[in-house]
This record gives sequence, C-alpha cells and structure tokens, in this order.
Amino acid sequence: MIYNFSAGPSVLPKEVLAQAASEMLDWHGSGMSVMEMSHRGSEFMSIIGAALQDFRELFAVPENYKVLFLQGGAIAENAIIPMNLAGLKGQPATVDYVNTGSWSVKSIKEAGKYCNVNVAASSQAQKFAAIPARDTWKLSKNAAYVHICSNETIDGVEYHFDPDVAADTGNAPVVADMSSNILSREVDVSKYGVIYAGAQKNIGPAGLTLVVVREDLLGHALPVCPSAFDWKIVSDNDSMYNTPPTYAIYIAGLVFQWLKRQGGIKAIAATNVAKAQLLYNYLDSTGFYTTRIHKADRSTMNVPFFLHDETLNDAFLAGAKAHGLLQLKGHKSVGGMRASIYNAMPVAGVEALVAYLKAFEKEHG
Repeated sequence: MIYNFSAGPSVLPKEVLAQAASEMLDWHGSGMSVMEMSHRGSEFMSIIGAALQDFRELFAVPENYKVLFLQGGAIAENAIIPMNLAGLKGQPATVDYVNTGSWSVKSIKEAGKYCNVNVAASSQAQKFAAIPARDTWKLSKNAAYVHICSNETIDGVEYHFDPDVAADTGNAPVVADMSSNILSREVDVSKYGVIYAGAQKNIGPAGLTLVVVREDLLGHALPVCPSAFDWKIVSDNDSMYNTPPTYAIYIAGLVFQWLKRQGGIKAIAATNVAKAQLLYNYLDSTGFYTTRIHKADRSTMNVPFFLHDETLNDAFLAGAKAHGLLQLKGHKSVGGMRASIYNAMPVAGVEALVAYLKAFEKEHG
C-alpha cells in the first residue's frame, strides 16, 4: 500500500480518482470529457452549480457571503487581497498582518507593494514555534483589514481560535489564508470578512482558488486591480468573467460529494484529530524524534518532525519509500521531515507511518 504525505499537491480520495477516471472520456453520456466542455454549456453549468451548493453547505457559508472560483493560488491572492480591500478606508491604507510562518512572510511582502503593512505580532524570533497570544497583538486603530494564515503548511502551527479584532481596529474584517486546513474542521465563517484557499491540499488539484467574501467587502478594488481579479466583477459574473479552471472545479465538486458521504466536516474533523493525536503521541513518547511546535498550536494537517541524529535523514527517507510512505522530506527552508495528513489521508496511512517510525528507531536507536 502506498501512502502519499505530500504537502501539496496532495493526496486525493481514491473514490474521487476512480470516479474521475471512469468519466474521463464521457461525462454522464454527454460524449465529452469535462476538459472539453464549454464552461458556459449546460453540462458544465450543472457541475459548477452543484460544486458551489455543496461547498456552501459543507462550510456553512452564510447567505451574505459570496463564494468565488478563481485562479492563481494563494500567492496570487496575496496581491489580489490588498488590491480589493486597501480602498476600504482611504489611501494610503494601513493593513495589519500576524506573522506566524513562511506563508505569512510571503503575504506580508506582497501586501507591502500596495499599502502600509503593520506587523501586529510575530513569532519569527521564536522560529515560528507558536501562534502569538491574541493579547500581544499591536493592532492599528484604523486598519483596512487584519490578515492571518490559519495553518502554516511549512512550519506546522495552526490557529485553534477565531481572532476577534473588532474593538481594536474599528471593525476591520479578518482575512484568513486557509489553504492547508480548509474543510478540515468546522469554522464560524461569520467571524471572517474573507477566507481564501488554494485547492491543492484539501479540495482538489492545483489551479483552483476559492475565495469566500462578505458582500459588503465587494466593490472597493483599487484602480490597478486587474478586472479578472476584481471580486465584484467576478461575483457579478458568477465566477465566469474569464474561463474558470473547469477540470479543477469538477474534481473539487467530487471531493465535496465525498466529504458529504463521510458525514461532513464535523465527522472528518474528528478523524483528523484522531490521526494527529496518533502521530503526535508517538513523537512525544521518544527522544529519537523531536517536534518543535508548542503543543497548544500544533497543526492537525502538517506535522514537522526531526530525527535527533540528522545524519540518519537519508536512510530514514529511503526506508520510508521502501515501505510505501512517500513525500516525507521537510521543506527546504526548515529541514527535517514533514507528514501532511489532510482529509484524504486515511487513518491506516498514519498507523503505517507510526509503525515505520517505531521500526526505524528500533533499528537505529
């Protein structure tokens, strides 16, 4: 059995891949592959309509929020967000960012091209081992928005609370990059002005970006914002202003249906917690492996860990591959190992990883 622990693009449910394979040449008797369809034809319109409805249901999206299907990934949204929101409170705009890891750093750098960025809190001095306590954030009184990365894919920290910033910022909306933990647990969407996510971790293949935006935040784009990334224009055109990533939306729709069959977000969240606890409990039980993230802020999706003797790294990875455990090498900026255990990773995959960790320790400890 092969288990893929890649951080993204990542594992997809086998049922989804099997269904996509069966429909590759002929979708529902249409005589066409989804990749060949007009995005404005009735066939694809039914696909995108079902995907939108299922996502709204799964994520419990309130009626006063729009769901947009875009392109460019979270990195493009790092520019698109200030271009859409920096005009909320006049120019020059001040925006607040909380720096919790590598993706926050990228977001901060990009936003600085369009507005004044206040880094309200940062854990960089602690090597991104924790989420800064909310009462330490130095927020701006008139911020256009406050940005967080709810789960740092590389560094392995995750927010386990929804930050309330209204009293300190004049009701600034919270903007959250949820690329690597969206749909992994229940979220109170109403606590956020904007939630965005690249699809390639918990939703589907790379190429699709989801944006959930409160309606009153539409229509404030800066003049420099390209029309294809102006949320108001995209919303008014039902994500069809330009040709959307049709096949990625189709696969995302299949994933949403799969999630519903698992019992929805509440059920998958319980499984995710069980998987993470299984792995963390073993890592905590031995000095052969180490984790560096504060327990209260550990990610349930991305688990970085290190061998106490890092000269064994190559042997560990070679052995893991031989046991069918793939993509465990940590990000180059951090080193060590990383197991990404997204929704589609079965419990059996984490059990196989823990069994290998024990065996490798017994052989080399």
